[in-house]
Amino acid sequence: MDVKIESSWKERVYKEFEKPYFQNLVNFLKQERQNHTIYPPGNQIFNAFEWCVFDNVEVVIIGQDPYHGPGQANGLCFSVADHVPLPPSLKNIFKEINRDLGRPMPKSGNLERWAKQGVLLLNATLTVRANTAGSHQKKGWEEFTDEVIRILSAEKEHLVFILWGAYAQKKGSVIDRSKHLVLESAHPSPFSAERGFFGNNHFSKTNEYLREMGKREIDW
Repeated sequence: MDVKIESSWKERVYKEFEKPYFQNLVNFLKQERQNHTIYPPGNQIFNAFEWCVFDNVEVVIIGQDPYHGPGQANGLCFSVADHVPLPPSLKNIFKEINRDLGRPMPKSGNLERWAKQGVLLLNATLTVRANTAGSHQKKGWEEFTDEVIRILSAEKEHLVFILWGAYAQKKGSVIDRSKHLVLESAHPSPFSAERGFFGNNHFSKTNEYLREMGKREIDW
């Protein structure tokens, strides 16, 4: 199966595309498109890989689902397209950056600027039905993104994995913590941000680790 994904990733994950679970996922998505609106648009589903090629990955942030509102999802976890109002979780992320690093709140919630610096913004599930959160969970995407995390953990060294909330932390169980930094806290959702997300200092801790490893810091 010819899946259009950035070449440095394709050479590492192409075997997944021939497995039964991925064939079933493709069939499911075809059927969904016939009856529903799907986010993000088809040409943005693999944007996380497009904007952050394998060799450039330094930081991995793991999300769960794409946003399911019109025009929000752009293929990067927690990110929205330019000129889209900031969702609550993203607003809290920017609040923590402001508290941690003193950076002003940005006008745009488009996180392509992070991806270009080596931040892989990976949702566990890469598509969703409009207005229906979680609608594409347990259809095969999780198996694919688990493999992506395993490959990153095995083939690279001294990455920072940022895991917010129980879901991301469970997904990060395959990470080799002897050679990567794993940062964990509550999720930035308004339901949990006060219970350990605010004050986690993950952005300064990430940059401190990158600096210690002789790498370039992220301009958050």
